[in-house]
Amino acid sequence: MLRTSESVGAGHPDKICDQVADAVIDAHLALDPTARVACEVAAPAAELVLFGEISSDARPDLEIIARSALRSAGYDGGESGLDPARYPIRVELITQSPEIAAGVGRTDAADRYDAIGAGDQGTVFGYATDETAEGIPAPLAISHRLMRGLHELRVAAGASGDSSLARALGPDAKAQGSVRYEHGRPVHLETLVLSIRHDRAVSLTEIEAFVRGHLLPLIDPRLLDDRTRLLLNPAGEWHTGGPAADSGLTGRKIIVDTYGGRARHGGGAFSGKDPTKVDRSGAYAARQAARSLVAAGLAREAEVAISYAIGVARPVAVAVDSFGTGAESDEQLAALISERIDLRPAAIIERLDLRRPIYAPTARFGHFGRPDLDLPWERPLEL
Repeated sequence: MLRTSESVGAGHPDKICDQVADAVIDAHLALDPTARVACEVAAPAAELVLFGEISSDARPDLEIIARSALRSAGYDGGESGLDPARYPIRVELITQSPEIAAGVGRTDAADRYDAIGAGDQGTVFGYATDETAEGIPAPLAISHRLMRGLHELRVAAGASGDSSLARALGPDAKAQGSVRYEHGRPVHLETLVLSIRHDRAVSLTEIEAFVRGHLLPLIDPRLLDDRTRLLLNPAGEWHTGGPAADSGLTGRKIIVDTYGGRARHGGGAFSGKDPTKVDRSGAYAARQAARSLVAAGLAREAEVAISYAIGVARPVAVAVDSFGTGAESDEQLAALISERIDLRPAAIIERLDLRRPIYAPTARFGHFGRPDLDLPWERPLEL
């Protein structure tokens, strides 16, 4: 069978919004580790809008934070499609609902891990596989590597004052890999789609030479050969990118952020949410649980589902799907997770040390399988 996953560049309009939202989270947690933040961001061509709810004594300058995040995403004016210094920014953040705050924070809890109830009902999913070193599906790993590699080359060229081709590409870009599987294992990259915004002075021939010389070497050579079809900017030249070409919004790249479509998704986004929101912390705990099952040799791939009720600390259900690769039944694996790993929000926050500014880098190139980041939920637990 063929499996396909995509990733997007740091300058993709939706990813701009995710990065600004998580920069807001980090700025508040750096000053107030107990801050409650639910920040959404929209990026039409006319202005950047921050909206949602915040409960915190911290008062960081959100306009400065947003402009810095835009620069970090690779925008610098000119043909890049956005000038961080001049892009209008509007902040429409209000205080969190007192009813939700009262229901989530429990002052009468006998156990300190029961002091934080889930911020909403719903199910979160975590997944892991042994098919790549990153523990994520091969098509997604390939796509992320290419987008991260392009970003790093652009950053390096900018830092050196180089006006090379790397600076003329991106930051708005997309990658998509279609990988053939045999007996459940990835064996060949059949098709690679790359779309990269570029300056008018750069030809597609030059871009292809750059891609083959600098990006394709990032792919596992066991999967890539001369039979791999490369579709580079298949719609033709692409000069206008970012919000000037398409509006952006937080939470529209949840499959890119997670497992590329291989695992189920509960629908909740990560970026802009503090760790008391189980959409984020619960999903991170589910990833750690899945990684723990695979690391222990109890499954070659595993999906862990955790269901919560608003205001209730303990999950109402835990389930495992090992896709037929489990050393024990899925019911036994779920019971093991429930017994060995505390999945209450307060316990997750403490175990993973989530009340600190670690989120902005996760808002691009995925929240999982990040060898470039030391993320606590990527460390397996002993079961």
